[in-house]
Amino acid sequence: MFGKLFGKTSPKEKLEKKYKKLLEESHRLSHSNRAKSDLLRAEAEEVLKEIENL
Repeated sequence: MFGKLFGKTSPKEKLEKKYKKLLEESHRLSHSNRAKSDLLRAEAEEVLKEIENL
């Protein structure tokens, strides 16, 4: 609660934001650069594993 008041984000929130950004970018690239899209998707899956470990 206080973290939100003072602008601090938890490590989990940072990872969730990174995960979402990677998925969005992967989806965008899937129409033009499939290889890059697949790499971003794999990176997103690694971030998801980190989130689950928290």
